[in-house]
Amino acid sequence: MKSWQVAVLALAAVYLCSQVHFVQGLECYVCSNQTGNTEKCLNTIKTCEPFENVCGTEIRWGSQPYFSEGALKQYYVSKRCMTKEQCQSKRRRYMQMYCTHIWYEDWACNECCQGDRCNYFVISGATGQQSHTLLLIAALLGVGLLIRRGILP
Repeated sequence: MKSWQVAVLALAAVYLCSQVHFVQGLECYVCSNQTGNTEKCLNTIKTCEPFENVCGTEIRWGSQPYFSEGALKQYYVSKRCMTKEQCQSKRRRYMQMYCTHIWYEDWACNECCQGDRCNYFVISGATGQQSHTLLLIAALLGVGLLIRRGILP
């Protein structure tokens, strides 16, 4: 074998080795029915099963172990690995009916995210985020209109 053939073969081998990715599973924070996003929910990490491709977070406001009217209410946080389909199903179920954030009622919200340890923070209620975005857009349009009319410099 000639030296240039050895060099090409070596470059091809290096290239092929660089294309091999050693995939580790997704990592998510995990906890169950903790009374806040503290300690166990921030320190317990699990490598998810190969079929689990999102991290899920559920936040509930109510009484434990079962929601009951008139009982002392508090937050409960649960985090886990799950499939995207499971998470979307929970979001559809919770966000439409139960994710109300009304302090005197029991409620539950579910969030999904993709990426290692993406469920560190508890962010609840995408509808609130959408309304903030719409408010920001409206404010920017209003300022632009005022500038265009010469009211603002």
